[in-house]
Amino acid sequence: MLLLRTTTTVLEAHCYVVAPHDGAAALVVDPGAGSAPEVRRLLAEHGLQVGAVALTHAHADHLWDAAAVAGDAPVYVAPPDLYRLDDPAGALGEPLATLFQDLAVDPWRRPTDVRPLPGELFSGGGAEIVPGVTVRAVPAPGHTEGSTVLLLSGAPVTAGAIPTGPDVHPDATGRYLVALCGDVIFAGSVGRTDLPGGDEREMIATLRTLSSSLAPTTVLLPGHGPSTVLSRELAANPHVRAAFSAR
Repeated sequence: MLLLRTTTTVLEAHCYVVAPHDGAAALVVDPGAGSAPEVRRLLAEHGLQVGAVALTHAHADHLWDAAAVAGDAPVYVAPPDLYRLDDPAGALGEPLATLFQDLAVDPWRRPTDVRPLPGELFSGGGAEIVPGVTVRAVPAPGHTEGSTVLLLSGAPVTAGAIPTGPDVHPDATGRYLVALCGDVIFAGSVGRTDLPGGDEREMIATLRTLSSSLAPTTVLLPGHGPSTVLSRELAANPHVRAAFSAR
């Protein structure tokens, strides 16, 4: 599996490109403002074409270039966040709305084919969102109502996306479990809950669910900052630790 990352976006948000191999259809995750040129470069370098775009959540810094990247391909987002695509910057609330629009330069353009994340992604082992890329979706509200963790299983060839260390290793079949976690959890922190649609209680419940249901060796690829591993966050992330003591 190819797992590529670019961070040339407003607010340094990561965009990921996932494909089974060179020359295939790719899934692009979270194409934020300014990501389109670099995504096109990665696609050309590996002979890929966009099969679909998926959003971990619908904050402006994670979707602003969705139309430019997707073209006629579908753009998927969890149903609770669909409304945000009408005005992604405005949905951030002030003063972030004005700040973001000033930084983004290009005006918002809604993708032509916006769809809710398919229901089959949320059950069993997930489903192929593009051929050869199986995704399992886990609802993870708290940062936004529709925040979603996208789980991938495969042996990625990466450009620095996967962390290194003795706690990073594949399972018995040689596969890594990778979580594209948007702004739910970061290395040493978690997504803020004070923006419109955020909910601290929901975030605490989400952190408990993810921490208890995912393998400790799960590689976490967040929407901002360095990648990490769940075991590290269980041991040292104060927000994750606090979630288990909150009542």
